[in-house]
Formats: sequence, structure tokens, C-alpha cells
Amino acid sequence: MKKVLSTSEAPQAIGPYSQGIEASGSVVYVSGQIPCDPVTGEVSGSDMSSQAERSLKNLGAVLDAAGISYRDVVKTTCFITDMSEFSAFNDVYSKYFIEEPPARSCIAVHELPKGVLCEVEALAIKR
Repeated sequence: MKKVLSTSEAPQAIGPYSQGIEASGSVVYVSGQIPCDPVTGEVSGSDMSSQAERSLKNLGAVLDAAGISYRDVVKTTCFITDMSEFSAFNDVYSKYFIEEPPARSCIAVHELPKGVLCEVEALAIKR
């Protein structure tokens, strides 16, 4: 069973994908969230810290639409455009995943949609 997750509290998809998918009633896949304002669709912030903050808030909105929270995330994949910003990204990320942080990969990429500096996707389990 597959249920599409959608919320106005996170930016709408800018391509042929869903904000998230709940599968079999217990596994939640959250598409990569970039730092766009959910109301305007415009990029929010110009530095890594502010963009990471917005990306993680958007991630939280999709998790909330599934009835779960950051605590339910078991794996994230983070994409950043400049590995020298790894520390700034981690400073923000650590505010959202405090206890028992999920497994994570962080990958430096050449470019992201809309020229943003970071993107975060997640896999979560409903308890």
C-alpha cells in the first residue's frame, strides 16, 4: 500500500515526484527538501546555516504530515554543494536530531535545484 504525503507547510514538488510517500503504513520516504519558502516557493536564505534551517523545517513539515517527527527518522541523505560548509551544516542539523540521531550520508555535489546550497531527504519508521 502506498500513500502520497502532501502538505502546504513544505514547498510543493518542482518536478514529477511527491513530497513524501508512506508505504505499508509504517515506512515513510521524504523526498529531498531544499530551502524554499513553502508559501512563495522562493529560496530562503543565502548562507548554509539559513538554508539548512529551512531545509530541515521543510523536512519536518512532511514528517508531520505523516504523523511522525524527527525522532522517527532512521536515515538521512544530505547533499551540500561545498564540503567546506560541512561544519555549518552540522551545527544546524544537530539541533533537529538530538537524541539517537539517524544514520546519515552527506555528499558534496556540483549543483542542486534552484542553485541552493543543501538538500535533505529522509527515511522514517512509524512507531
